[in-house]
Amino acid sequence: MTVTLDLAHASSDTHTHKALKEVSASVMKSKKIVVVTGAGISCSCGIPDFRSSDGLYALVKQQYPDVVMKGRDLFDASLFRDATSTAVFYTFISELKRSIDTAAPAPTHHFIKTLDSKKKLLRSYTQNIDGLEARVGLLGTSCQEAKSNGKGKHKIRTKDVRNVQLHGDIHRVRCISCAAEYRCTEDHLSLFNQGTPPDCPECLSRSEARLARSARPIRVGSLRPAIVLYDEPHPLGDDIGAIQSVDVGRKPDLMIIMGTSLKVHGLKKLVKEFARVIHSSSSSSSQASGSKKPYKVIFVNKTAPSSEWDDIIDCHVAGETDEWVTDVIAEWKTKQPDDWKVQQTLVAGEGDTSMSGGFKVTKNAAVLGKPSKKAVGKKKADAAQENIAPSGYETDIQTKKAPSSPSKRRQSTSHYDNLEASPSKKRPIARPKHLMPAGERKTLFTESTNNQGNVPVDDIDALGSMDCSIRDLSMQDIQDIEPIKPRRNTKRVVKEVKARATLAVKSRQTRDRRAI
Repeated sequence: MTVTLDLAHASSDTHTHKALKEVSASVMKSKKIVVVTGAGISCSCGIPDFRSSDGLYALVKQQYPDVVMKGRDLFDASLFRDATSTAVFYTFISELKRSIDTAAPAPTHHFIKTLDSKKKLLRSYTQNIDGLEARVGLLGTSCQEAKSNGKGKHKIRTKDVRNVQLHGDIHRVRCISCAAEYRCTEDHLSLFNQGTPPDCPECLSRSEARLARSARPIRVGSLRPAIVLYDEPHPLGDDIGAIQSVDVGRKPDLMIIMGTSLKVHGLKKLVKEFARVIHSSSSSSSQASGSKKPYKVIFVNKTAPSSEWDDIIDCHVAGETDEWVTDVIAEWKTKQPDDWKVQQTLVAGEGDTSMSGGFKVTKNAAVLGKPSKKAVGKKKADAAQENIAPSGYETDIQTKKAPSSPSKRRQSTSHYDNLEASPSKKRPIARPKHLMPAGERKTLFTESTNNQGNVPVDDIDALGSMDCSIRDLSMQDIQDIEPIKPRRNTKRVVKEVKARATLAVKSRQTRDRRAI
């Protein structure tokens, strides 16, 4: 049975005041909320209504006085059968689009965005075509950012969509022939206001390309507002059905219905499906705890729902949606202020602080326990910095980058001596870079060394008497330099000794043979 709570009696009636607090508590405790909205949430945004004396329909009647059309007829797919009704429709849409462009999102729109920022919104479903949800940061199914670029069967990225536009978006136009979509511009509105639809650029380019190669021209389609009329299939119907199935499988725990009369067949089916899942999960939990049945399906609207919804809607809040969401936010800040401390940071990061309150303090970021992988990786990176050589040193040998295969990498240590090892076995030796002033640096070999002439290599004594002035001026002071004595090649001496011994043995054997 549906319980009706009037917002106007909240201050005077204690029972109503207490019940409304319980409704607010249900919103605070829920984690998977489905929101369903209608035209009622946009009444306070500055969009004029259709039927008043200064409404949009009256403006259209001034331009087409002989046309008699009801309000529903303006949004029925049958209007395209007649040229006059089609012209009236285009003129009406142009006036409506200009009114929406000057409107601003209402507190109800910001409330839905707040639920999304606090990770409580499962999905938002709306009948509205004004696109005000996208202005507060809720990505809709008609937004270009939600379109899929792949070749799959889905036309939109369902994971990124936060607001499902059940009736399309007035900010976009679609070709009636090739279904190409474009953003509605002022040029489009100027033609719509005259009752004339603009031509499709895609069809025009294809037709001109065919004429250029002497092919038969194709039909050029016209652009119409990308909204869904009565008795018309939704172009994204399969994708919306897939999104709904995913949300039902995730088992939402609360549904808020605002600003709709619940008379459209498709919307009624959607609400009943969500309500069945919500009630089945909440009844089992309430029976296990033995507590009172909570409010899980909340309907906020001036007009009460029909008797068809008695077993589906738990609570009807009679009043303006903006007033109710303001009370819920105020109660939320009072009961759970810590949520709003975190929310202040999250919302401010997205550029929306309208519902964030006055808190400026965030929770302490220090977390006790096991450090995160990111922190561990940072420590390893800092430790690796210790192995980098100082900036004033350079290596004698420019080593190449280590290969990817571990078997081909050179070992960090070697048992070879750098003096006797081959060049491939030598290890780089770090040395200071430019420790002496530029004016004191000398050439490596002096003129006396270069003018020694040709000296036989075998004459070791001659080498010893040479004035070897090989100076390593970068490693020692000029005054401490002494002539470097050449080292005799040990391997060569051993080779010469072995050769002489072999020659002596052969000569002895020769003498023995002759003696015999």
